[in-house]
Amino acid sequence: MQTGRDAISLDLSRSKRKRDMHNLYDRIGNGYASRRRPDSRIFTRIHSCLDGISSVLNVGAGAGSYEPLDRSVVAIEPSRQMILQRRNRANVLQAKAEALPLEGRSFDAVMALLTIHHWKDKTKGLEECRRVARKRVLILTWDPASEGFWLVQEYFPELLAYDREIFPSIEEIEKSLGQLLIERLAIPADCVDGLLGAYWRRPSAYLEEAVRSGMSSFSRMVGMQARLEALRRDIVSGDWERRHRCLVAARELDIGYRLISADLS
Repeated sequence: MQTGRDAISLDLSRSKRKRDMHNLYDRIGNGYASRRRPDSRIFTRIHSCLDGISSVLNVGAGAGSYEPLDRSVVAIEPSRQMILQRRNRANVLQAKAEALPLEGRSFDAVMALLTIHHWKDKTKGLEECRRVARKRVLILTWDPASEGFWLVQEYFPELLAYDREIFPSIEEIEKSLGQLLIERLAIPADCVDGLLGAYWRRPSAYLEEAVRSGMSSFSRMVGMQARLEALRRDIVSGDWERRHRCLVAARELDIGYRLISADLS
């Protein structure tokens, strides 16, 4: 399979990475709320981890997709573009995870959903989450020890390598938060939240620019047309389905997403 690997580049320089983390969602966030809608099954799993919780601080909240509607919520979000897409802007503070403008033990729980990998100082951000929480810290992340799935294994291995560099390991999170409860979050085959792994059984979706624009991983890539054409050819010829026949009837797939809880009380 020819993927045009020489034609693609992904700038991993530390200086550029710092600039990107600072303003990434101000650049790519327009319309994000419509592309990253909450999936009801993921919503249920997240909220099952908030039993007994009355107040929540949502750090790196984005447009607020998975915020509970039945309890008090305050959101922390650094991107103005993302704040403008929120249904409720009255409960949001524009700030960064590494410097939460709140007193210690202010909330029953702090949640951080698919955001840690964007933090400039992950250790400091996790320490801030622990400082502000009274009972629990809840994190949705991707485990860099995971093998990923076919998209990054076969067509975009640079994305897999990059994500393994920017996502903190489970051990790193445990050092900051203490003992963890770790749950595998399998992604439904018809997931409506357009995260990177959402379309593992719908490969044609990755050919759509509108779909890719909701995935921050693709925002740093240039020269990827040859890879997309390789995927298109494999879909049309039936090669993709032959290689991944076991996925065609699968209802969900574990591709490395993890729900991590740290009980502090």
